[in-house]
Amino acid sequence: MFKNLIFCLALVSVVACGAKPRVDLDQEGMVLKPTTQHEIIAKTVAELLEYQSYKRVPMNDSISNIVFDNLIKMIDPGKNYMLQSDIDGFQQYRNNMSQDFRKGDLTSSFFIYSKYVDRFLQAMNYALAELDAKHDFTKDETYNSFREKEKWFTTDAQLKDQMRKRVKYDLLNLKLAGSDSVKVDEAKNKETLKSRYNNLISQVKKTNSNDAFQTVMTAFTDAIDPHTNYFNPSLSQSFNESMSNTLEGIGAQLQMENEMVTIKMIIPGGPAYKDKTLQINDRIVAVAQGNGEFEDIVGWRIDAAVAKIKGKKGTVVRLKILPAGASASATPRIVTLTREKIILAEESAKREIKTIKGPDGKDYKIGIINLPKFYIDFEAVRRGDRDYKSTTRDVRLLLDTLKQEGVDAVLMDLRNNGGGSLQEAVELTGLFIDRGPVVQVRDTRNNVQIEKDQEAGLAWEGPFGVIINRFSASASEIFAGAIQDYGRGVILGSTSYGKGTVQSAMDMSRFISQTQRLLIKASGTSDPDTPNGAPQFGQINLTMGKFYRINGSSTQHKGVTPDLTFPTQYTAEKFGESSEKAALPWDQIKSTNFQKIADLKDINNKLNEIHKTRMVKSPAYSYLMEDIEEFNKDEEMPAISLNETKLKAEREKIRLKNRDRINKQLAFLGKPLWKEGQPQPKLDYDFVLDESANVMIDYIKLKK
Repeated sequence: MFKNLIFCLALVSVVACGAKPRVDLDQEGMVLKPTTQHEIIAKTVAELLEYQSYKRVPMNDSISNIVFDNLIKMIDPGKNYMLQSDIDGFQQYRNNMSQDFRKGDLTSSFFIYSKYVDRFLQAMNYALAELDAKHDFTKDETYNSFREKEKWFTTDAQLKDQMRKRVKYDLLNLKLAGSDSVKVDEAKNKETLKSRYNNLISQVKKTNSNDAFQTVMTAFTDAIDPHTNYFNPSLSQSFNESMSNTLEGIGAQLQMENEMVTIKMIIPGGPAYKDKTLQINDRIVAVAQGNGEFEDIVGWRIDAAVAKIKGKKGTVVRLKILPAGASASATPRIVTLTREKIILAEESAKREIKTIKGPDGKDYKIGIINLPKFYIDFEAVRRGDRDYKSTTRDVRLLLDTLKQEGVDAVLMDLRNNGGGSLQEAVELTGLFIDRGPVVQVRDTRNNVQIEKDQEAGLAWEGPFGVIINRFSASASEIFAGAIQDYGRGVILGSTSYGKGTVQSAMDMSRFISQTQRLLIKASGTSDPDTPNGAPQFGQINLTMGKFYRINGSSTQHKGVTPDLTFPTQYTAEKFGESSEKAALPWDQIKSTNFQKIADLKDINNKLNEIHKTRMVKSPAYSYLMEDIEEFNKDEEMPAISLNETKLKAEREKIRLKNRDRINKQLAFLGKPLWKEGQPQPKLDYDFVLDESANVMIDYIKLKK
């Protein structure tokens, strides 16, 4: 062991005496510095991108330019904090960033990040001082909070003037938010903003090297393609929990308030819910693992505190709790909880039945399955747990209940479903077809693998439709594309996102050698706040292939075009894969040998004719078109008036316009109108869903 330590220290010495870092962060007085672990991970990720990813991108000037621009845009997108002189000073690093990553040198990117943090703190401290200044709300001037298309400030005076305007706007906003019948308390508004600004300063001061590293790595991987990502240990754990729709912990949603971790939601079915001891707005001031010593977490960053509270199923955590409303000096009570696996039901597949009267006077029951994402608990599968949670299992059960209730048709709602598990996309398709190919995947060596449904039989044989929109991506597009290619159902909505790439989620520990681990250990810079059960070195979601429909067409860029298209405000130029500069291009390969279930071309043409005729008379369709026009009217965020009279008049105009529009829709729905003084009513009318259900009735009749 002693020999290993000596060898490791020697290696550290060799590394330290090797290539000179791009920036001497000590000399520059920077507090945020990359650790040995960060440097090794960055170097390893660069190697993976060069030699194992689908694009195999060399680390050169071209990529460095993109990384540089990405980093600047990520840290100060509104151009509110840094000066042109800062940007000019950074230009010396523009052409070297990716090459430096390849060497494990992160100093230039950390220098840029640290400069931003310094500028932000300077600006917010100036804002605090401006709270006590005299502000003239009768003066005609404007404030623009997001200056992305503007030039950088050239002087410190310009930056300070921007912060002065921000303070003035915040004060005016609070002033106008108060009731006319209540006298405006200017001192109270100033205290509110003082607390808000101090909280921002406090949170930014807690920024650590892991935060900088995550931002830098995101700027790096985004330069390669929009779906390759490096996640640090905390984000890795969150990503994997999201994919499985489960988490392990106490079952509470936590938020930082006044330096204390505060309970904002208790998840039904979890340990906190069952124990019934914890309440909303209770504050957690200390945490102990099992019978261990308590650690005070007041003032901690939220992610570091959560890392201590979460943990493996079956382990015990003890919490010191200040009850909601109790003073900070009150004696905390101790709550003991055993962590459990918690299913995130709100993100799982759900069903409903709409009963709609058709044009023939008959009532039709349309079963609707809403699927937010394609999830599977990979960890449970690896453990051999027969009761693992997955999309296909959940949807199969929902289809069984819909059949028992005698629905006439089923609609799968995939709007805003960003994808997930490729395996689940294939298996879910198998519920609606009787064996056959579902998707083709081409890997880094141009080998094509055909993913097939191997299971005989269908879970639903009746009329079927799929709703998609611009934010239906990846696995959603695989499913919708296969249903369309087979002629198994009608695809409705708007053209999908256009993500035709496949990512593999890989634990970075697979690529960190024993020697590198010794280096990290000897440096003493391993992350002490790694959450329980999280990957020690994080993980990389690496693009390893492209998928193609069974007809040979890629969905990359183009997406899936519906059989029956609804208008949308989300254009291809601004939203979706086609708007991503680093996205892979569209291409095509050979079609698979598959047997269509039906040719729906003629039926789809007739459905479109009936739909268009119905839309001519539809007030809801008119409202949708008005929404689209309004959405696309303002290309840029307008400057805000800081004249109290003018801003108040502008807001009143918007308020009345909004009320008039909502009342028109309420009248159309046959509901009471929104009257002055009443809270704004909710409009739960979903035009796309309701019209899709009407189309399914047309489909049933045409099929007969």
